[in-house]
Amino acid sequence: MKQISGTVTSKGQLVIPAELRRKNGIKAGTRVHFLEDELGRIVLQPISEEYIKRLRGCLRGSNMLETWLEEHRAEGEKDKF
Repeated sequence: MKQISGTVTSKGQLVIPAELRRKNGIKAGTRVHFLEDELGRIVLQPISEEYIKRLRGCLRGSNMLETWLEEHRAEGEKDKF
């Protein structure tokens, strides 16, 4: 695994090195998810069209989405869905 450093600004913004932006298709406006594991490591996952295409079908046959919606509707958040 290659190690590349970035910089966090005084406003908490992260500067992603150009090499990684090009390689992963990260452009202005690209949404990202931050995942933290049990060791305190933070993983940045760009939510690109390619990423979404790779996820298609991964929940096939499961009822995870329905369960999530039911839980949140039960909490009175039905107006958001």
